[in-house]
Amino acid sequence: QVQLVESGGGLVQAGGSLRLSCAASGRTFSSYAMGWFRQAPGKEREFVAAISLSGGNTYYADSVKGRFTISRDNAKNTVYLQMNSLKAEDTAVYYCAADRSGGPFYYNDYVAYDYWGQGTQVTVSS
Repeated sequence: QVQLVESGGGLVQAGGSLRLSCAASGRTFSSYAMGWFRQAPGKEREFVAAISLSGGNTYYADSVKGRFTISRDNAKNTVYLQMNSLKAEDTAVYYCAADRSGGPFYYNDYVAYDYWGQGTQVTVSS
């Protein structure tokens, strides 16, 4: 079992930046592939970014490519999402998630993830 706690959300103007953090409990963080998803009011949860166990591979939704960067620090049991050039349409609750399977990484499928954080609100004002 792993617990995930997101932080770093808030209110920012369009064009601004935020960095989200997701701290994981336990000693096996490095064995989980990690992802970020978001959900806006009235919309389905959507994939944002993901990162492999070692951090050597990263994946992004087209809507955030070039603006967001996912990274991880296995020594600190933390995954980050640096968000730059934020837009009003980035407004959502952001969730981090962990995939413990160790198998093929279906990074953009929320069903593939085993553990989820409680979410952190990001609001971008235009």
